[in-house]
Amino acid sequence: MSQKSALITTLKRLLKQRGITYKEVASSLQLSEASVKRLFSKQDFSLQRLDDMCKLLDIEISDLSDEMLKAQSLTSELSVEQESFLVSDIRLLMLAQLLMDHWTCDQILQVYDFEALELVQYLASLDKLKIIDLYPNNRVKLKISRDFSWLKGGPIEKFFKQHVQSDFLNSHFNGPGEIRIFQTGLLSKASHAELSRKIKHLSLAFEDAQRSDEAVEFDDKYGTSMVIAMRPWKLAVFEQFRR
Repeated sequence: MSQKSALITTLKRLLKQRGITYKEVASSLQLSEASVKRLFSKQDFSLQRLDDMCKLLDIEISDLSDEMLKAQSLTSELSVEQESFLVSDIRLLMLAQLLMDHWTCDQILQVYDFEALELVQYLASLDKLKIIDLYPNNRVKLKISRDFSWLKGGPIEKFFKQHVQSDFLNSHFNGPGEIRIFQTGLLSKASHAELSRKIKHLSLAFEDAQRSDEAVEFDDKYGTSMVIAMRPWKLAVFEQFRR
């Protein structure tokens, strides 16, 4: 990827993180939304336009460049082979997920059945996968980007679909800290798009809460999972009666 492409990709990522839409960009730049989309698709940014975009994000161009360089050194996704390797050893996959959830090695040893040497061997494997950087005394630094995700339809997504989805939903959701909301109805395309945008904001709010809670004492936190889903859908058992 060229430096220009990488810079614009970073710009798009920052806009997404801040929840800034193309419509809002268009309003700020006094352009049509279609023109803004063309700017990004053709990567046709003048230095002035780039500066205007940075002002919208309340950053300097140098900050954008720093973000680009930082992102280039991070892992945003694994290959199919790497994900298959993780899935082949459930303890390795579990360790990767715990570290991504900001557990420390000491906390993992206290809670989970790992021998110290075994843990080091697993950490070395995650270092080779570029999920972490491993330092002396089992000090670990995550090496995944903020927009890291498992491959769509990849080995790990299939694993979670098979083993986690049914277990997670197997609850009455009436205990402490539990909530389940199910809504169904007719929506316009505009309303659907607006709700999708709000759902993305909620996802970012979860990530922000997780980062802000890193300073909270370990014993004052508990594992939390959130599933948000929305799609055009009709209950199959009802569809048999449609004309």
